[in-house]
Parts: sequence; structure tokens; C-alpha cells
Amino acid sequence: MSKENTNKSLQGITQLVTDSTIGAVDLVESMHKRIVHPPLLPSTPIQHFITNISKITYKNIRWSSLFIGKSLNKIIQKISPIIGEIKSTDKQQILKSVLNGVVGDYLEEKQNPLQITMHFKHAKRTVELNKNSLQELIPNANGKILLLVHGSCMNDLSWTKNKHNHGELLAKELNKTLVYLNYNSGLHVSKNGKNFNELLENLVINWPVTLEEITIIGHSMGGLVSRSAIYYGQQHQKRWIRLLDKVIFLGTPHHGAPLEKVGNYLDVILKSIPYVKPLAPLAKIRSAGVTDLRYGNLIDEDWKGKDRFELHKDERKNIPLPKETDCYAVSAVLGKETNYMSKNILGDGLVPVKSALGKHKAEAKSLNFKDENTLIVNENSHTDLLSNTKVYDRLKLWMSK
Repeated sequence: MSKENTNKSLQGITQLVTDSTIGAVDLVESMHKRIVHPPLLPSTPIQHFITNISKITYKNIRWSSLFIGKSLNKIIQKISPIIGEIKSTDKQQILKSVLNGVVGDYLEEKQNPLQITMHFKHAKRTVELNKNSLQELIPNANGKILLLVHGSCMNDLSWTKNKHNHGELLAKELNKTLVYLNYNSGLHVSKNGKNFNELLENLVINWPVTLEEITIIGHSMGGLVSRSAIYYGQQHQKRWIRLLDKVIFLGTPHHGAPLEKVGNYLDVILKSIPYVKPLAPLAKIRSAGVTDLRYGNLIDEDWKGKDRFELHKDERKNIPLPKETDCYAVSAVLGKETNYMSKNILGDGLVPVKSALGKHKAEAKSLNFKDENTLIVNENSHTDLLSNTKVYDRLKLWMSK
């Protein structure tokens, strides 16, 4: 990591800590006020006096936090010339991806340096979208791209699990050029979908050799981002759409993930209890990307004009699978095949089987994957899909067609 990047990261952490401190102060003040002024009871003059005094104290704490934060930023700017080269470790990248998954929309809104800007990677190096850079980075590039799109809170490193990487083996055995997409998974799926659509078009335009086909494998949220990109690519008649040969979804919540719905109910419950109502904001520490997982939102219309923390019906627009592209879906089940609870409710711990296979009680919303294009693996979790050898064998079979 360069001195400039180190400086930006430190500034980003400072800004995040400052804003978090102010948020915590708001929370404490709200709780204080709720305790001094009990719900449904009249307040006395002394209670109002206590509240007014405390307002001054909390105001001073907020002012001090902002002052300290600005001072730290100035200090960081001054010491950055003497900060030595710091190697960017895999752990740091993973932590940054998790942070973006949880509060990535906030990081973008505040223009925090810790936010991830969408980019392609190859062999742990960022891909610059021009022919010369691509030729230098990938001298053996061929006309068949295998593109891996990670899930929420993940990055390109997440595809390697238990020393196994589906993409690396498939690219080697099937003679494809492996490329990863890294993105801020805290943003709305539709925003990432539109960015992915444009970025992929630029990759196609600048690819150093004639392109024959593109295969996309999306894990979890990565599958939704891929479907969103396909939708916008079709709307704008992008050339990469004509090259899209296959799309494979691993544990993708096509019709939502129950755990996000639980978070939504928690938000409503906290609001309904007088003494814990000030704690309700804690239930809202879920990024736009995470709340999109409630039903599997793909496009702007699925979320615009709605409070993403309010309970509402599934009002998504029906987006079918691309007709000219072969599509496949893989689901995992925590328990054994005979375990009804695991198969029909728990799924892989995050995504139910029906959601992963695109099945919906409303026929219009069902994605209608062909039976031979689906796979269910038992006694596996959501992330086990990334290292399961049975999954790899099926991926190889599908991609060999």
C-alpha cells in the first residue's frame, strides 16, 4: 500500500470513528431523555431542567468529537510523508470488504476513502481497462472469459476456500481467462448492476484478443448483481450481452433471504416498545445492499420511493432469465436430504432452497430453471458451495457443453 493510500485509509477510519461517536452520543442522549421523561407520564419542571442541562453536555461532546476528528485528519496529512510503505495484506482487504458490505452505502455517501470502487482483478492485481495494460497484465489472454462475481462482504480472495478455487481450476482445465469483479456490496444491487454493465462493456471493448464468449459465476449477492447487469445490458443493447454464453448462480437469493426479513421485523419491534425505541437505529445498521436481499431486488424500481426499513409486500418487477443464455443454479442444504426443516426452511443457513433455485409460489415470478440445470448439495453451508468438489464437478460438466 502506497503512502497516499495509507493516508486515505487512516483518514477514512478517522471519519468513520468520528461519525460513529456522534451517532453513539445521539443514541445515549435519546435514552437519557426517555428515562427522564417516562412515556405516558407528565413531566415536571425539574425534569425539563435536567434535560436542558444535559443538552449542553451532549452538544459539547458532539463538538469535541468533530474537532478531534478534524484535528486527526490534519495530523495524518502532516505525517503522511514520513509514513513508510505498508504492505496491503489479505486480511486488510477482507476487513475492508466486510466494512463495505455492512455500511458501504454510508461510506459512499460520505466519500470515505475506505469505500471500494468497482473494478476487475486478475491474479490479485487490479485490471486497468485499456488494451496495453490488459495485454501486459494478461499476456496469455484468450477469447473465453470466466468472470467470478463475489457475494456480500466478500472480494476476489473469498473464492479460495480450503485451498480450493473453482475459478482457477475451471480456467485451467477448460482453457478460459479468469477475471474477478470486486465491488462495494453495501450499495443497492441495481446500482452495482448498472456499474457492472458499463464496466463489462469497457472490458469487452479493450480486450486484447477477439472475444468468443463470456461465462459468469455469481455467488450469493453476486448472482443478483449479475442478473441486474444483464437486465441493464439488454436495455441498452450492450455488445457483451451477445457474448454471454452461460451464467451460473451459487446460493443466490433470487427471491430473498429470510435473515434480512428477520432484521426488518426487529426494526419494527424495537420501534413499538417505548423504553427501547431509541435503540431502533441499531436495527438499521444494514446497508442498502443487505436490505435488497429481503426479496431479491434487481432494479431501481424495486426500491425507489420506498422506506427500505418499513415492512411492505414483495413488489419487485418480474425479471426473467436471459433467453439466449444458458442459466444454472446451485443450492446447499445444511442438513441431510430427509430433513424437512433444513431443505424447506433453513436451506444453506442464509438462503432457502426454493429461493436459490428461483422457485416462487407466484408462477410469474418463478425463474423456471431446467431441472438438469440445477443442483442441490446436502450437509453444506452457504460458503461451502465455494469449495465443494461435487459442485466443482457439476460446474465443469455444465461449462463443457
